[in-house]
Amino acid sequence: MPAPLLRFRHGQNVELRVTNRLTERTSIHWHGLLLPNAMDGVPGVTFKGIDPGETFVYKFPLRQYGTYWYHSHSGMQEQLGLYGPLIIDPAEPEPFAYAREHIVVLSDWTFSDPMRLLAKLKKQSDFSNLQQRTLGDFFDDVSAQGLKRAWADRREWGKMRMDPTDFADITGANFTYLLNGRPATAPWTGTFQPGERVRLRFINSAATTHFDVRIPGLKMTVVQADGQHVKPVEVEEFRMGAAETYDVIVEPTEERAYAIFAETTDRSGFALGTLAPRAGLTAQIPARRKRPLRTMADMGMAATAMNESTMPKKAPDEGGMAGMSASEHAAMSGNKPAASPPSDMAGMAGMSHGASTPPVSPADHVRMAGMPGGSMTEMKNQFGPGNSMMAMSPVSRAHEPGTGLGDDGRRVLVYRDLIALDARPLPAPEREIIMNVTGNMERFIWGFDGKKFSESASIPLRLRERARITFINHTMMEHPLHLHGMFMELENGADGLAPLKHTVTVKPGEKISVLVTADAPGDWAFHCHLAYHMDAGMFRVFSVA
Repeated sequence: MPAPLLRFRHGQNVELRVTNRLTERTSIHWHGLLLPNAMDGVPGVTFKGIDPGETFVYKFPLRQYGTYWYHSHSGMQEQLGLYGPLIIDPAEPEPFAYAREHIVVLSDWTFSDPMRLLAKLKKQSDFSNLQQRTLGDFFDDVSAQGLKRAWADRREWGKMRMDPTDFADITGANFTYLLNGRPATAPWTGTFQPGERVRLRFINSAATTHFDVRIPGLKMTVVQADGQHVKPVEVEEFRMGAAETYDVIVEPTEERAYAIFAETTDRSGFALGTLAPRAGLTAQIPARRKRPLRTMADMGMAATAMNESTMPKKAPDEGGMAGMSASEHAAMSGNKPAASPPSDMAGMAGMSHGASTPPVSPADHVRMAGMPGGSMTEMKNQFGPGNSMMAMSPVSRAHEPGTGLGDDGRRVLVYRDLIALDARPLPAPEREIIMNVTGNMERFIWGFDGKKFSESASIPLRLRERARITFINHTMMEHPLHLHGMFMELENGADGLAPLKHTVTVKPGEKISVLVTADAPGDWAFHCHLAYHMDAGMFRVFSVA
């Protein structure tokens, strides 16, 4: 692991003959590639899969450049090691220079049967979390906050039956984290010569892990996101949702070893690599950070929980507030979003909620938070047993680095930093599709609008239709949402320069939108790229016709 590098050039027509030597059906999905529907490689959606002993021929033109990857889309085979890097070199010179490059593939490995882990999550969803708060933590809270406040906090979390340490379904208690297939005890090494500009192509091929990536002693200039050029931005750390890719340029000047340190968001483990002038050198491993805790913002109460530490770094006159919605401005000022006029309610012309329309619109969910009768219980019931909480004041969190980041002075990449290099026309969307990201952690049910894939119908899009898809995350976990066959234009305030993404990580309690041009006919998978969430129901199909 990982599987062999596949490298091509933009504009080529490729033919890939895949022979299945397993004893079970398999498939390959070319993650992030724009290709004919029959070549997408999703069993049950675009083809039947590849039977044992069978050879399937993938043929498609390469319509893009950049860093991508490929993986099985069958069962839990991706978790078992069927993934690899895919690089498409541009036909034209790139807008940045570098002397050498290294591909850095991050992943999580388990020695257990992934289907047994999924079964255990169904029985006890927190079985892998060995970092839950203890009585000792409570006494620490009492010392820091006082008995009354500490007790009230514990009581509220208990009443909600939620866990503020809930960051990952499977943790370092069950995973070994790998970098280019190697564990931290025997790290991979990439070489450089001092003064060289080195391109690092990061790919998060983990089945269910987000990583916080840094190289202590080196700043990183992000030049691509999900394979597409972005305006260069210098950072010291970035968070990678599962399935995302980032290309960065580093310029080490000292003749020493540097650690490539990819820490899991729950701080239960890390993947490790080395950047050094020659093989055999070792780098100092950074100190592990304390595991963070979920906040009110993670529960969708951002309008009352946000403070100056979570505000954009730019002042309003520097453009830091440009493109922000009214609800974001309200959240920044500490006020709840104003009630939307009746014309914004669901069910009006041009508004779609996918296959099923909940009885109350997301706009009404926000309004209900401040209205008599709008209790949390009543709000949860809008989506039934497939959902266990509601975001009362969801707002965009594209300016936030993510829970557990940004408090140590390091410059952390945020989604608002991603600005496309080339302007392109952005026609107004013809309609909005609201997708409520829902889940019941206790029962380990995940889906959209409170429904698992088995309970839902496909979402129709007209060919060449322009649609806005708004995600509202009612859960307390991050979800990397991946659309097959079409890029999503992330509405992050970069008017006319919205970055193209194949995977958008939606933070807890967040409301964020993407624009999609339905220019690819056929049925296309859309799902959370956390494999255990996808298998538990967080999967839909967009039908373009």
